[in-house]
Amino acid sequence: MGKSDERFEKVYTQGVLTITEIWVDKTTGVNYIYHTNGSAGGLTPLLDRDGKAVVSTIYNS
Repeated sequence: MGKSDERFEKVYTQGVLTITEIWVDKTTGVNYIYHTNGSAGGLTPLLDRDGKAVVSTIYNS
């Protein structure tokens, strides 16, 4: 499976020991936020101020 075949793409990262990342599902456009600190971590859909999932436009190339 090549890089272009992967379903998720990391679009943002912040931090070194405590890391926050935003991942986009390239099939649905849904954005997810991933946060890790040490051996603990979590992933959840990224929500806008109305509580709806943030969805990016997907461009199929």
